Amino acid sequence: MSLGRAELRAPFRPSADGVERIGLEVENGVLDPATGLAAPYGGARGIEAVLRTALAEWGGEPLTDTGRLTGVDLPDGARLTLEHGGQLEYSSVPVAGLARAVTAARTMLERLAGLVDRFGWALLPGALLPFDRVEAMSWVPMVRGAVMREHFARIGPAGAGARRVMALSLSTQVHLDYLSGRDFTEKLRMLMAAAVPAAALFVNSPISGGRSNGLLSHRSHDWLRMDPARCGVMAPALRAGVGVEDVVDWALERPMIYRRLPDGGYRLAPERPFGALLREGFEDGSPPGYADWSSHLSQLWTAVRVRGTLELRAGDGPPYRHLAAVPALWTGLGYHRPSREAAWELLRRFTPAEHRAAAGALPAEGLRTVLGGEPVLGLAAELVRLARAGLRARVDAGLEPPEVLGYLDPLDEVLRTRKTFAEQCADRWEGDLRRDPRRYVAEYRV
Repeated sequence: MSLGRAELRAPFRPSADGVERIGLEVENGVLDPATGLAAPYGGARGIEAVLRTALAEWGGEPLTDTGRLTGVDLPDGARLTLEHGGQLEYSSVPVAGLARAVTAARTMLERLAGLVDRFGWALLPGALLPFDRVEAMSWVPMVRGAVMREHFARIGPAGAGARRVMALSLSTQVHLDYLSGRDFTEKLRMLMAAAVPAAALFVNSPISGGRSNGLLSHRSHDWLRMDPARCGVMAPALRAGVGVEDVVDWALERPMIYRRLPDGGYRLAPERPFGALLREGFEDGSPPGYADWSSHLSQLWTAVRVRGTLELRAGDGPPYRHLAAVPALWTGLGYHRPSREAAWELLRRFTPAEHRAAAGALPAEGLRTVLGGEPVLGLAAELVRLARAGLRARVDAGLEPPEVLGYLDPLDEVLRTRKTFAEQCADRWEGDLRRDPRRYVAEYRV
């Protein structure tokens, strides 16, 4: 039986208990502290061995792909997983408090840094593996990854950046909850509208392949060529009255990349929109099921990814010491209705085409980017001001300790000096770091 609208809407149910939680995902490079190159998957000192040690010493449940260890579900509900190039991702347990979320993330990342150090590696968050070259990377043995690479090769130039994203990209992502249909509308439209100014504020990947060539965000540049039909701006999300039905319809117009087989393997899906698959079935005539729909939603990587939460993924990850600035910005904007509505009023006039044009300029321009004829710098400054007002309201309501207001201080400094994290890093790379990977890793590791 084909999926009906109720089943298609099911992944977007609001938070059941009415609590707004904050979840964090932090992707990290596991690097040689002397060369800055990424650790291999296999071998006595490889990432697989690190995960096996975490499993043995910390407990939890293994996550495997065709018998190879690719992650650990930890006893407290957090998760460690591998990305395709060996990047090690920490996914937190969502909690009702920004300070709690940041403290838990720092505690685990520092614990993880101690573990990888025992194997001779350094843990490096941020936005990109800075010294590796994609052609020299060894892929983590995940069947899904091989199928994805086949898809991106199949679509030609539109997928030309995909291998670099899969192998090298890092990020710090935030998950926010929505509590009702109205809350969904208000949060999604504002968060999507704020994606470009926020990404400009956080550019932080100026070094690629060991070189600084003028780009401020190599990560954002690569994402522009990661099948744009499923990435970047989701145009319906910029409508004033966007709802779940609009997101469902948008997703139905996108093709799947792959489907999971009963034996646990993966196969490329037909090059047809998911809605067409509902009408016509897969190659064998069988219709997509709910698991296929859920998988399809996980294959869409817009700046705000919508499933059971709103996942904020547009910006580069900052240096570790400034990690808290990412959830602070989004929590202050998203979880304080006056700030949320003021941010929407500030940004609602810009069209999807203007957002796409700005996203295309952003990797080179950073805060000099222009959105619809308006400098992003002023828009970003107003978003930071509104986020601070939102955090202050949470402090006044007893939801947060006063220390959370300081989480935004690094962004104030970026705005005051007009030097992004990327420009600060590039200056140091040419200056006191002396273009030396050893010095770079020592400065930016956890």
